[in-house]
Amino acid sequence: MAEQLTAYNVKTKEKGVPIMDAVVTKTAKGAYMVQGHDGKGNKLTTLCNEAKALQAIKDGVAKQGW
Repeated sequence: MAEQLTAYNVKTKEKGVPIMDAVVTKTAKGAYMVQGHDGKGNKLTTLCNEAKALQAIKDGVAKQGW
């Protein structure tokens, strides 16, 4: 079961907004960051743990960016 990645939208102040076209990247310190958009032109970024990030890549919900 593929779990949808969600983030907080700072512009509209909505919680749990699904991330579309998600790309998982690693930060310089080794954390996993998911970036994408909400489908309305607003960019979304959130941090997640390694297990959730790798599972999203494996399920095809997100692309690997490193």
